[in-house]
Amino acid sequence: MAKNLSAGVLLDFYGELLTEKQQKALDLYYNEDLSLAEIAEEMQVSRQGVRAFIKDGEEHLYEFEKKLGMLRRFSDISRISKDMEAAISELPNGTDKIKLTKMIEEIKGRL
Repeated sequence: MAKNLSAGVLLDFYGELLTEKQQKALDLYYNEDLSLAEIAEEMQVSRQGVRAFIKDGEEHLYEFEKKLGMLRRFSDISRISKDMEAAISELPNGTDKIKLTKMIEEIKGRL
């Protein structure tokens, strides 16, 4: 079973929406880097049960992202924030308020 690390990131955003068993299996798999056998022992279920929890949990995570888009929005805001920081750091001392306001409005328009 190949790990798709984006599911690990989605777990941070939507993990609380999963069943307790799905959340635990995904956490152990992605965050603790345990094998299916180790997770099965920890959760006292079969390897097939663990695989089902992970597969179903991943499907739910991707569906949540498709519908809610929180990771996409977070990524967009992070990128824009970095752009704003870069633009501000390039401003010469004494830059007037009108120019700064215009730059901020341009960046806000990208949101």
